[in-house]
Amino acid sequence: MKKNHSLKWLFVLVLAMSMILAACSGGGTGTKEEDSGSTSEPDKDSKTADETETNGEGGDLVIAVLSDASSLDPAGSNDVPSSVVQANIFETLVNRDEDNNIIPGLAEKWEAIDETTYEFNLREGVTFHDGEPFTAAAVKANLDRIRDEEVASPRYFLFEMITDVEVVEDHTVRITTEYPFAPLLAHLSHNGGGMVSPKSIEADYAAMSGETKAGSVISQNPVGTGYFKFDSWNPGAEIKLVKNDDYWGDKVFVDSVTFKVIPESGTRNADLERGFVQIADPVQPVEVAGINSGDYAKVNQKASSSLSYVGFNAEKKPFDDPKVRLAISMLVNKEEIIEGVYDGFGIPAKGPLAPGIFGYNDDAKPTEYNVEEAKKLLAEAGLEDGFKTTIWTNDNPQRMDTAIVLQDSLKALNIEAEIEVMEFGAYLEKTADGEHDMFILGWSNPTGDADYGMYALFHSTQKGNPGNRTFYENAEVDKLLDQGRRESDPDERIKLYNQVQEYLIDDAPMVYIHHQEYLTGVSNEITGFSIGTDGIYQLQNVKFVK
Repeated sequence: MKKNHSLKWLFVLVLAMSMILAACSGGGTGTKEEDSGSTSEPDKDSKTADETETNGEGGDLVIAVLSDASSLDPAGSNDVPSSVVQANIFETLVNRDEDNNIIPGLAEKWEAIDETTYEFNLREGVTFHDGEPFTAAAVKANLDRIRDEEVASPRYFLFEMITDVEVVEDHTVRITTEYPFAPLLAHLSHNGGGMVSPKSIEADYAAMSGETKAGSVISQNPVGTGYFKFDSWNPGAEIKLVKNDDYWGDKVFVDSVTFKVIPESGTRNADLERGFVQIADPVQPVEVAGINSGDYAKVNQKASSSLSYVGFNAEKKPFDDPKVRLAISMLVNKEEIIEGVYDGFGIPAKGPLAPGIFGYNDDAKPTEYNVEEAKKLLAEAGLEDGFKTTIWTNDNPQRMDTAIVLQDSLKALNIEAEIEVMEFGAYLEKTADGEHDMFILGWSNPTGDADYGMYALFHSTQKGNPGNRTFYENAEVDKLLDQGRRESDPDERIKLYNQVQEYLIDDAPMVYIHHQEYLTGVSNEITGFSIGTDGIYQLQNVKFVK
């Protein structure tokens, strides 16, 4: 596709002249992310590719990431930077394959006893990293904890329909739901259902009896059953995991994996070229051709189930008026953003769900770009003279560029917008608290189901940290989403979710921008890496080949 280079120069010029940088620390990291502006040096204690065994085993796999995790407790966060680390420490009862089919995980098999009850037979001989055995009692402790109001997990919505977890035998557990819940297995595949050592859960509850926040003990020393074990976390800098030699299944090839926080894309790519890191995530769209033309790495491209969006705080004026939200939605030229900001990587979004997700409405009519109609709607809202507002984003280059495009587009309606950029952890905290006007963010769909793609984002019970950062509330949408959870007939569920998507397009709690492609730089020194449609790294089969 032809690239809009003039638009990119506009981004750079406007960014330099008008953006306000909010230098914020947060996300529980304790320190501000260091911005060195130069390539980083390799860990003196880590093995390079030349020092690994000839069979591909050994070595420290280093992944350069944009943002640090906010929590290593599976019940303690609902963001991708945390999930990509957690997924290597913790395991779930079931998994999903590339075709979205449910496959065994810590449960070898399962059966539906009736409409509201599933029985799971667990793997025997599985131990947690602290030596504790994995049993049905451990499953009960984890599912009871994530539903505990005192824990206040942002992932509670995944399992709130569960009413009872019964230990039948040491390796048999029975889960009962309040109503027939079709995507239960899909929800159990989400890493929010990652199994934590019962000893860790006990220690975390003991700490909560004081003034310690729920999840603090687990996050500081996460103990799961996965093929990697936690080693260390230097907040804002890196997280290191080591090989679990006692893993019940196929063991990993590498000795360790380090998630190194490098906010600057140029530094990530320079480190990739120099061999200091083997994976760089994300690669900026404008960098793809340059990396692919070199001899040191290639860019892994993966179509995603994620959504990039511009959200409105529907509890703040004037964004409590659907006409204002729809008017701004009509000002956003999605094709211009996809071409100019993302270099053509990704497809325009009609609504919140990506193609391939169960419940996606292919017949939905998206909001079209229409400046004149936008002016009429704003006049009907009594705001023909415009207003002042702010656009928040985290320190993600594409989101910052999208903010600039939006800022420029809003001038057509006499809307003066100021851009504020924040570190990711602080950004999540402030948007969860509802301090924002407009904001730019994304949402992945690790379950492949419409419930996950819309319930957390739009149900009124999910405002704030669970996902509904637009603070949107619509009684009819709530009703349809609740019905979709209770309906067992797939065709009826699709009809319900089609109606929801039509409401959400008309009500415009957010501007649905696009479904991106994940762009990840992968060194020629390794093989076996892949990434899921949900953005989670698959590291079990990674090995050094050079």
